Amino acid sequence: MGKSMTKGEIITHLAKKTKTTKKVAGEFLDELVKLSYKEAKKDFVIPGLGKLTVSNRKQRMGRNPATGQTMVIPAKKVLKFRISKAAKDAALK
Repeated sequence: MGKSMTKGEIITHLAKKTKTTKKVAGEFLDELVKLSYKEAKKDFVIPGLGKLTVSNRKQRMGRNPATGQTMVIPAKKVLKFRISKAAKDAALK
């Protein structure tokens, strides 16, 4: 497997594909990230890529790895990203 793209490489690629400057592409990427943070509470969908959702994780029993003692892990909210079928199919060809 190859290395993943850096933020700079993503911005450069977006700038070339959209024929804009790196600054504009970087601002777009930053704004998309900010919007996804803000809208994740209501489910944020990026068409063709996936959905960012908030899920409730139930209380469960766990084990302290240092002592081996069982303990209760409290319920909490977690953020999940569900990849779209189109993205799965394209990536796993």
